[in-house]
Amino acid sequence: MHKGFIKTAAILGLLSVALGAFAAHALKETISDYAVTIFETGVRYQFYHVFALLAAGILYKEFPNNFIRWSGIFFIAGIILFSGSLYCLTYIKGAVMPGYNWIGAITPIGGLLFILGWLSLFLGLFQNKKQTS
Repeated sequence: MHKGFIKTAAILGLLSVALGAFAAHALKETISDYAVTIFETGVRYQFYHVFALLAAGILYKEFPNNFIRWSGIFFIAGIILFSGSLYCLTYIKGAVMPGYNWIGAITPIGGLLFILGWLSLFLGLFQNKKQTS
């Protein structure tokens, strides 16, 4: 499982850099500053949690328990819901589609998943420690 988290972190990290570059160069020329700020927040939180997912993957090798496993799952789901909803909201703002602003209501669910990921990571450190000799 730890390799899966590390591979996923690598792909999501790659996407973070690509999306950040897209925002800095192409997006700023086509949409409002407010919409760009929304997009950049999604990229920033995605990138933060790429490192959290990477940590979960590395820690899973030393602490192979369900808390660490769930932390990785929560981080991935949080990125999808938090950052993904902000990317969608940016598109909605850029395309001027006023009836779809409800997508922003998904963002706090992703934030809650991030919190659960960090809590699970913390709790996982107290389970199944390997003995060193």
